[in-house]
Amino acid sequence: MEFQAVVMAAGGGSRMTDLTSSIPKPLLPVGNRPLLWYPLNLLERAGFEEVIVITRKEIQKMLNLDTKMKLDFVCISDNMDMGTADSLRHIHQKIKTDVLVLSCDLITDVDLYKVVDLFRTHDATLSMLMKKTHEPSEVVPGQKGKKKPVEQRDFIGVDDTGKRLLFMANEADLDEELVIKRSILQKHPRMHIRTGLMDAHLYCLKKYVVDFLVENRTITSLRSELIPHLVRKQFSSPTSLQQGLDNKEEDQKKKEQASLDIYSFIKEDNSLLKPAPDNSCWNDHRGDMNETLHEGKVRCYVHIMKEGLCYRVNTLGLYIEANRQVPKLLLNLGLEEPLVHASAQITDRGMVGSDSIIGSSTQVGEKTSIKHSIIGSMCTIKDKVKITNCIIMNSVTIEEGCCLQGSVICHNAVIEKGADIKDCLIGSDQKLETKAKHVNEVIVGTEQLMEI
Repeated sequence: MEFQAVVMAAGGGSRMTDLTSSIPKPLLPVGNRPLLWYPLNLLERAGFEEVIVITRKEIQKMLNLDTKMKLDFVCISDNMDMGTADSLRHIHQKIKTDVLVLSCDLITDVDLYKVVDLFRTHDATLSMLMKKTHEPSEVVPGQKGKKKPVEQRDFIGVDDTGKRLLFMANEADLDEELVIKRSILQKHPRMHIRTGLMDAHLYCLKKYVVDFLVENRTITSLRSELIPHLVRKQFSSPTSLQQGLDNKEEDQKKKEQASLDIYSFIKEDNSLLKPAPDNSCWNDHRGDMNETLHEGKVRCYVHIMKEGLCYRVNTLGLYIEANRQVPKLLLNLGLEEPLVHASAQITDRGMVGSDSIIGSSTQVGEKTSIKHSIIGSMCTIKDKVKITNCIIMNSVTIEEGCCLQGSVICHNAVIEKGADIKDCLIGSDQKLETKAKHVNEVIVGTEQLMEI
């Protein structure tokens, strides 16, 4: 296989702890499928037959995935605090080819070949996926009236084609001004600086980048450390080519630095075609041969999605938004499964909207209305219940006469008779009393809070 695929599924979901304190992030149900199913399905549709999944033992035990691919699980100990670069380093002995790395929280209908072809065509060190940042349109439970946290912007510099990634910096790392190195502008005098782009955490990387990570243990994160490092290195000289130092001690330091330089891991291609590729009637570097042959050996590219769905489910708001979009996504992927599972029992007088999903073995009572909602498996929803814009997970009981709007109800919760719930998050195993009224609240158990 030209690429090996790696899915990162060991993270704790630190930006959505109200959910992930009781449900591991890769197992969060989105459209009644675990979140991890979506990147795996993306890989399966692209023709991958094997995937390395980096996760934790408790997650592997609970997974029940519908896939034809061979899944090679590598479990990280619960007491090991690993960044994404640490995780890739941890499995380096399994990596024999170039590698495609995805996060478990990516939901997208992107044509994966558009990212892979950039990598192939330009013999790139890195190609990655970005999409315009999406702001959740729905009310987030527990957030109404609270000041939204300020997100630090990324500044992304691309060439005229919009594909060559020239510059990357986060607002948090900048002083009051944006400084562009002269070496970049000498080679690319026209550069477009863009903000408002989301890094989808999908990266094609050369095998030598993994080799570099193995030796350079100071890098712990792919997104915040490795990727910006590679982008900067495009326009820097190899350490070994910089001016020499005088004494032996400094010379030793120089050798150590050179051994950790990305350029020292790039293997030369001495094939016979290399000296005169322009004379060949065919080459695989369409339209970019001069740059490929004569510029630096580190080259970074980006595919910026202009249309289609692309979410990183890393906040409660984006989790809710992703669930809203799932029926449309499944249609785009050609997965024309019935939205109401065949084993669900809905009375003749129960009303289920055409954009709602009902899971297996769920029972819906008489005069109950379900609109714009996702209902999990083995739920019991009794008579005269109104559910609008909600996400109901598995084995939830909702008794007679309840009204639920804009809320997330987690596994095994019980909502007793006549309760009125609006814009709330109800944690796993919670029980709300008869005729309880809650608006804009997060209700989770003290044990769950202790785990955060």
